[in-house]
Amino acid sequence: MTEHHGGMRFSINIPNFGDFADPRTVASLAVAAERAGWDALFVWDHVVHHKSRRRSFGDPWMLLTAAAIATTRIKLGTLVTPVARRRPQQLARQVATLDVLSGGRVIFGAGLGGPIEDEYGSFGEPTDPVELAERLDEGLDLLARYWTGEPVTHHGRHYRAEDVALLPPTVQQPRPPVWVAGFWPNRKPMRRAARWDGAVPLFGPGSHGYAPPADQVRELVSYVREQRQDDSPFEIVVGGVSPAETSKARDLLGPLQEAGATWWDERQPIDSPDNERLAPVLRRVEQGPPSV
Repeated sequence: MTEHHGGMRFSINIPNFGDFADPRTVASLAVAAERAGWDALFVWDHVVHHKSRRRSFGDPWMLLTAAAIATTRIKLGTLVTPVARRRPQQLARQVATLDVLSGGRVIFGAGLGGPIEDEYGSFGEPTDPVELAERLDEGLDLLARYWTGEPVTHHGRHYRAEDVALLPPTVQQPRPPVWVAGFWPNRKPMRRAARWDGAVPLFGPGSHGYAPPADQVRELVSYVREQRQDDSPFEIVVGGVSPAETSKARDLLGPLQEAGATWWDERQPIDSPDNERLAPVLRRVEQGPPSV
């Protein structure tokens, strides 16, 4: 088991397409990650992504169910679920079921999602980013209420509920941790994240899989702290490809941790074919988390 130093935690990030569309593959990867000492496994939540590529996809909650059954320790979740293209009551039920099955190991990642035209417009869903942001905020608040198991009545702009209690509640109470994604330096997504339990920033289009500059992480952390209403624990999740060699890993991750990052999310570059292939991801998983 790899020992973690300095408080940073480490996750593996995979898409829900390509080799990872198969729940059995994701389950085997989760077992390998748990054995090697990683703290979490996160999967994407797309229905078509770039639809012109005609790739095979797995439902993220089915993939995570397979991972939950095969493991006992690692955290499991999506990075990220587009709340605006889901019915909150169905999403609440899926998350609660996984939390019960896993014994309280779910982390819920949320965001607007995209590409908007492909993921929303292709199915006749709204594509106005302002409306999607409204649905995201209203949906998150509603999810948090559903997860308590208490009766909910809600008359919102986009969603309604009449005296419904969704049982069983999540194992984690009052709810699983909620992390919110967005592009920095856009302020609004990080203001949204500050109301919850963590921020998952990307630092520009195409930056998934590339470690951010420490000074930008420091700026983001400072901004989020200004927006927080209390001093409860809050996660800052950054990621990229880390070297397995201890000295090189410390050179990369040390400044990010000093800037305020609390999680390192191991991700293949989004523009690399390795992003959706099992072999290179498994090879890095089996090497274990980086040392800081």
